[in-house]
Amino acid sequence: MVLLWAAAFVALPLLAAERRFDFGEYSFDRPPPGFHSTVAGQGKPGEWKVILDDIPPPMAPITSNAPAVSKRAVLAQVARDPTGDHFPMLIFDGDTYGDFTLTTRFKTVGGAISQMAGLVFRFQDEKNFYVLLASSLDNRFLFYKVVNGVRGPLIGPQTPVPRGEWHELTVQCAGNQIHCLLDGRELIPMMTDTSFTSGKIGFWTKSDSVSYFTDTRITYATREMPARMLVAEALKKYPRLLDLRIYAAAPGKAVAVVASKEEKEIGQPGGESEQDVIRRGTSYFGRAKGSVSVTAPLRDRNGDPIAAVRVILKSFPGETEDTAVGRAQPVVKEMQSRIRSLDDLLH
Repeated sequence: MVLLWAAAFVALPLLAAERRFDFGEYSFDRPPPGFHSTVAGQGKPGEWKVILDDIPPPMAPITSNAPAVSKRAVLAQVARDPTGDHFPMLIFDGDTYGDFTLTTRFKTVGGAISQMAGLVFRFQDEKNFYVLLASSLDNRFLFYKVVNGVRGPLIGPQTPVPRGEWHELTVQCAGNQIHCLLDGRELIPMMTDTSFTSGKIGFWTKSDSVSYFTDTRITYATREMPARMLVAEALKKYPRLLDLRIYAAAPGKAVAVVASKEEKEIGQPGGESEQDVIRRGTSYFGRAKGSVSVTAPLRDRNGDPIAAVRVILKSFPGETEDTAVGRAQPVVKEMQSRIRSLDDLLH
């Protein structure tokens, strides 16, 4: 089921958009706005700030008179916490990405225990994410994932990553396919993984690593909200559905219709019953001429209600609440099997 869902995303008409992160736009000696600092494992979050550093151009100069380096703003992680199980991350708060190509230049500057720099992507929270990293002390280029706080195997080869030199990391995600490149070379064979279909992006280091980042950009596919895809597919699969709506509350917003058979209903506020379904996980039954309705909770991977699904069905003679719930249940369960969080539903 998850593989089919990932394939469905890839098959959609996609529009490419690009975002560049210019750290020169931000104040020096401060963390860039629009990000938050966090940590996986033990210890305190890192110290992230914008500083100046000498950076060579990404392409070779055309003439010998061109400057070899120039002073430019870079993002730096400068804390030196020696804790071994300590992974500072700086997460971009602005968007969630599904299919994308993310690239950054990086330089490992110091560290007695670790000299690592990396990208975190499809980040759900501090216990669920992917990482692509390079290590100058170990001369390794590695991918790993963390699911429910448990780290998976380290995947990747030995390769020189000289400290004090600028390198380039690139990760490409398309559905369940992940490509990992170092300095333009795909040193890790293409991987398939279905743990996370989308999430946030950010920067990653380990332990006492001092690392710099610059020239960060992401090219990504924009796509229809997953909640609306779920409704459209269910209406095709279950012809006895008269209507289908999903109610949810985006962060900082009230409960409202986020997906419906009728587009004009999207954005309409939810009632007390929809709010109660999300708050308490209860279900509601209703009856009208020729139809019945069941409003049931849609739950995340932890079993907590994150949305309310209102299923409106054609009724039949002798229809009871139990039969209506029985017919609505497969619709809700199929939706639930395809999402892991509220973020998955809305982005």
